Amino acid sequence: MHIDHAARGRTVRVGITAVASSLPGFTVTSRQLQEHITTASGLSLPARILERATGIVSRRAVVEGEYASTLAVRAARTALDRAGLAAYDVDLLVFASATRDMAEPATAHVVQAELGSRAHALDVTNACNSFVNGIDMARSMIVAGRARRALVVTGETPSRAVRYAPSGPDQLKDGFAGYTFGDAGAAVVLEAVERGGILDVDTETHSEHWAVGGIFGGGSRHPRGDEHTYFRGDGTELREVFEKVGTSVLDRMRERTDLDWGDFRHILVHQVTVPYLERFVELTGIPRDRLVVTVPELGNMASATLGVQLDRVHEGLRSGDRVLFVGLGGGVSIMTMVWEKA
Repeated sequence: MHIDHAARGRTVRVGITAVASSLPGFTVTSRQLQEHITTASGLSLPARILERATGIVSRRAVVEGEYASTLAVRAARTALDRAGLAAYDVDLLVFASATRDMAEPATAHVVQAELGSRAHALDVTNACNSFVNGIDMARSMIVAGRARRALVVTGETPSRAVRYAPSGPDQLKDGFAGYTFGDAGAAVVLEAVERGGILDVDTETHSEHWAVGGIFGGGSRHPRGDEHTYFRGDGTELREVFEKVGTSVLDRMRERTDLDWGDFRHILVHQVTVPYLERFVELTGIPRDRLVVTVPELGNMASATLGVQLDRVHEGLRSGDRVLFVGLGGGVSIMTMVWEKA
């Protein structure tokens, strides 16, 4: 469940040395989205129901010709530039995302072809925890001596899996969680550091809940058919699962590291809706002023959420500042990562 806790005691420290994010230029407000749904479906919805139920005012969406790899490449180029690196300085490229360009080959190769690098390239996917999982895997490979410098990227385009024309109330309810989605990309550079770095990693999984929500097409269960390409799930049930099991991994992290909420400059939390975030704060006791709130203006950006939040605060961090990442992903998995800026 939590094996090495960031390789405690080993001599190699691995840190995040550059960060970037990428947002599509097209903004969709909840009012515009609701108008689109009612026009396409003929359903009559209560006034401003999307905004009132989720607290989301707007989100970004890709347009024709933009893909998951597009957002990842944009973020990657900015991250490399900020690190003062060329693409060929990276020897591991991980595309870590819930969405991708295609089933095969790995989207990491699309990103690499655009960047012009020659690194070992692969995909990592674990719903909304994909990006943090990708960072942890890259860290492990650097610690093991399998890589010297890694570029971990994500490109999330969940807007492409939203059912905008539900046939009736049942389909509307089944796909309602999809109306929280926003598109985004993010990237980080990982390499050995003299101090600080990734200090602790923990995960907890409850895979018996894998069917609560997801996009179930594209694999061997449902290889074809548009019906299976839409996100569907029970948002209420997913929230109940997280409320039941989500605090234990946080309790373990605090006990193991002897760190309290006040020891973190920022606490980055995966954000689905505003009510969900408020309930999370209530359950955990995390001070709201430590959060980087993005969901009202950008929606649920899947695994890119934490990357976008980190990019917003990274420039203001000083050496020794600690950041806590809290990932929540369908499947169901919960993840924490403690990082200290070198």
